[in-house]
Amino acid sequence: MSARGIASGEALSWIGAAAAILAVFFLLMLMVGAPVGEALQGFFNGAFGGRRFSYLMTTLSRAALIIGMAVSVMLSFRAGLFNIGGEGQLVAGGLVAALAAILLPGPPLLVLVVSILAAMLAGAVWALLAGVLQLYVGVPLLVGSLLLNYPARYIASYLVAHPFRDVQSGMLQSHLVPQDMWLPYFPGTRLDIGILLIGFVAVGAIVYSYTTLHGYRARMNGLSPDFARAVGLPVTRLALSTLAMSGAIAGLVGAVAVFGIHHRYIDGMLVQPLYAWTGIIAVLLVGMAPWAVPLSGLFFAAVQTGAAGMERAAGVPKEIALIMQAVIILFVATRVSGALLASSERRGADGA
Repeated sequence: MSARGIASGEALSWIGAAAAILAVFFLLMLMVGAPVGEALQGFFNGAFGGRRFSYLMTTLSRAALIIGMAVSVMLSFRAGLFNIGGEGQLVAGGLVAALAAILLPGPPLLVLVVSILAAMLAGAVWALLAGVLQLYVGVPLLVGSLLLNYPARYIASYLVAHPFRDVQSGMLQSHLVPQDMWLPYFPGTRLDIGILLIGFVAVGAIVYSYTTLHGYRARMNGLSPDFARAVGLPVTRLALSTLAMSGAIAGLVGAVAVFGIHHRYIDGMLVQPLYAWTGIIAVLLVGMAPWAVPLSGLFFAAVQTGAAGMERAAGVPKEIALIMQAVIILFVATRVSGALLASSERRGADGA
């Protein structure tokens, strides 16, 4: 098939997916008896409007965390490393950031920097542990990284429920980090400058993916590990360094959530919003294209915050947003399974 034919087929698949999503949306509106016009207006206002654009700030704040996790996933996926342990790496980074800020003495700015670096190190170590299990024990990365989510969550739950719990608050959470370490807000808003850190990381990941030798080698390994090994690339070192970068970014996202939004570690605060899993879907939706990952992350954040706007304006249950995400996940799963099937067929033809 020609390149033009492939591009046309790709465009048609996207158009078909968009039409299916819109059809499901209108069907749901009819089922709940909501006025479509008011629902759409409520959605866009809830995602991008509000007094002094307060809802837009909420969308951007949520988007920063989703984009950060999506960038983390994108780096490993493009290298052929199916690291789905972002949740554990995120929790490890957030927990370490909070505890370091509370326990370490010193000037606030220095402690803040050290805490963020410690969070990135914790995320990197947790990701490397999954890589070591695959390379030296034989546990597939897909399985090992997924299973490592659970000890990270349970260890964090134990620490904030017992030795580091703020008992007077009556909740399972750590003490507040010192206020001097809180990430400042943009003037007149409730949006902290953590979004700048995530944006810097996202731009750096795009530059890394498209222009650096390490990024090129990682992509080569993702496209064909056997070829990468045959041409003499250090596949093991490449895999471990990529996993370390991926985990470090997840740890940074955890630190941003602690210092910019919650100002402490709260049990479940990084798990219940599904930042890591939404990041995976955001990456797969755009075919792991680095430049499109931030846009995809913003889209999912807008869907979630816009759903609350629909509920306020038109009485539409916000759970409809979850249904819409499920439809998108089905579309992504179809694309991924189709790509895997085509790849296996090509391998079979080459072998024949």
